[in-house]
Amino acid sequence: MSNAHSPVAHHFYTIEQQKESATIGMWLFLATEILLFGALFTAYAVYRHKFPDAFMVASSRMDWKLGGLNTLFLIISSVTMVFAVSSAEKGQRGGLLGFLAATGFFGTLFLVVKYFEYKHHYLDHDIPGLNFRWTGAPELANGAQMFFFLYFFMTGLHALHMVVGLGLLIWIFLTAYWGKYSPEYYNPVEMFGLYWHFVDLVWIFLFPLLYLLGAHLPPGGGGHH
Repeated sequence: MSNAHSPVAHHFYTIEQQKESATIGMWLFLATEILLFGALFTAYAVYRHKFPDAFMVASSRMDWKLGGLNTLFLIISSVTMVFAVSSAEKGQRGGLLGFLAATGFFGTLFLVVKYFEYKHHYLDHDIPGLNFRWTGAPELANGAQMFFFLYFFMTGLHALHMVVGLGLLIWIFLTAYWGKYSPEYYNPVEMFGLYWHFVDLVWIFLFPLLYLLGAHLPPGGGGHH
């Protein structure tokens, strides 16, 4: 049974039971996230089938180099998160703090790059419903606007998950600094790692669908501005 100084919550009998419950809860949460992003990927597939040429030309508006840089940042952050969990498992507090800080650093870099991407799209009048302007082939206008709507919705939702993740990371970092974790109890670090890897994985799918579809065309594809 737990006591006031035990990491085991009062409603659990053992730390193993607590860890198993947290793991099941996290996987159930991730299952709902998969359903959410799965619906968005399905919408993308439907409209890409409906507007194949417009999606191709609109995708050429993406800066695939910045998208690739952000992909690199997230892959590195996933690797450092793996090392953070490993450090927690081994009771290496310094390593845990260092790798958590590195994960947060690369996650922050991702959001900084995303901010400049969004600013560029705003100045180029790419935002549907706000300042969208299409001066290319008229028959591609509706499809191009749908592409950018999906782009901002999907990447915006992903960025929101990144912001939430960084907030959770700060909490994990502080509790690690206060010495809350040990080789016997590091479940919050492990659960946060699952969340972070999921967010990274979503981006791995978003990048080719949004940035590389029209990367072989000249910038703008001759259909915008």
